[in-house]
Amino acid sequence: MNMYDLIEKKKHHLELSTEEIQWWILAYTNHTIPDYQVSALLMAIYFQGMSENETHDMTMAMRDSGEILDLSSICGVKVDEHSTGGVGDKTTLTLAPLIASLGVPVAKLSGRGLGHTGGTIDKLECFPEFQTTMPTGEFLQRVNTNHIAIAGQTANIAPADKLLYALRDTTACVDEKSLIASSIMSKKLASGADAICLDVKVGSGAFMKDLNQARELARLMVSIGKHAHKETHALLTNMDEPLGYAVGNTLEVIEAVHALEGQGPEDFMEVVYALGHHMLLLGKKSSSKEESYQLMDKAISSGAALDKLKELVQSQGSDAMYVDQVDSLLHANFCEEVKASTNGYVSSIDAMRIGHASMLLGGGRQVKEDRIDLNVGIVLQKKVGDQVLENDVLAVIYANDDVKSQMAVKEIKEAVIISKNQVTRMPMILDEIYEKI
Repeated sequence: MNMYDLIEKKKHHLELSTEEIQWWILAYTNHTIPDYQVSALLMAIYFQGMSENETHDMTMAMRDSGEILDLSSICGVKVDEHSTGGVGDKTTLTLAPLIASLGVPVAKLSGRGLGHTGGTIDKLECFPEFQTTMPTGEFLQRVNTNHIAIAGQTANIAPADKLLYALRDTTACVDEKSLIASSIMSKKLASGADAICLDVKVGSGAFMKDLNQARELARLMVSIGKHAHKETHALLTNMDEPLGYAVGNTLEVIEAVHALEGQGPEDFMEVVYALGHHMLLLGKKSSSKEESYQLMDKAISSGAALDKLKELVQSQGSDAMYVDQVDSLLHANFCEEVKASTNGYVSSIDAMRIGHASMLLGGGRQVKEDRIDLNVGIVLQKKVGDQVLENDVLAVIYANDDVKSQMAVKEIKEAVIISKNQVTRMPMILDEIYEKI
């Protein structure tokens, strides 16, 4: 078996066997195949696609390239949640403690972010001294004790994916559905959960811009989950404007905490509750949407969900008082208002441009080595459909650099479109895809 033959085979749209896929994934992980040959194969896959069987096989080979976390010592049905990422997406910070407070064990491995804002791990580090690394035994013990632990993903989880993603990123092979699906699902399957809930973002601020393409990706990931005997639910959620009002690491943490206090933005809570319902179904804690929503309402109104976040923060090295005083975590040097120049209604907010404005401020990474400024970002004051008068504040910028702030102002002004006629906002939940195993 050699790479030349596999490249030639895929170039002519022929299906690779299970053995061939296992061989090249293992060989590349062990650094016995050169980058240029794997790049050629990835490009052939990009143009010729992969069958469902090939995608299943590639996912399993990537999963098996490293450690598979054993969560069997944790009591209950372990449900993992994953978002494909979007602007203002702080969902895990609210959803994980909410669902854990209802008895579903959340053993979550998260990553840092590339692009407009940080990932879940970056955001949790807004809490001083919060520890995101721990031995596996300690991680399992915390989930058994508290129903929740969130740690950084180790290099031993699906190492093939890390190598392949770096290569895809530099060879323009990122946006192919089989490669996307195998990348996401290999890490989810290696993380050891019993069931998986996927939040597939769709729109201007998401990786997937087209609803039909996003639906295909979601169906493929659900199929992979079923093949691996993991019940998998996928929700397609709207990302045509930023989720909630806050974009930027500490700002998003503040909004997520206020959501657990019952003050979450309507669009954000709609997504949290929809995902939460499916996690409760998968975790065997609910049998209907009505029951799920009642349980979540009670967890928030009673303070149980907020207490669970405090427990998480305290147990991982920080101090629960920071949750009670969450507004004090923000230390930006100055604020700048972006005002409307005309009367009308907000007809659209380009989420990606808002995300880019946050990155210009220093709130995101262009390369993985970049340092994030956790204190900068944007808080929108208007959403799609809202009425606007001239000189109304559209957004508030939190910045530590005046030049960067002015660049962000320009981006925001171009991102927020005001028209004479009021528009109807799109629903947040665009589709739900799942099937029994």
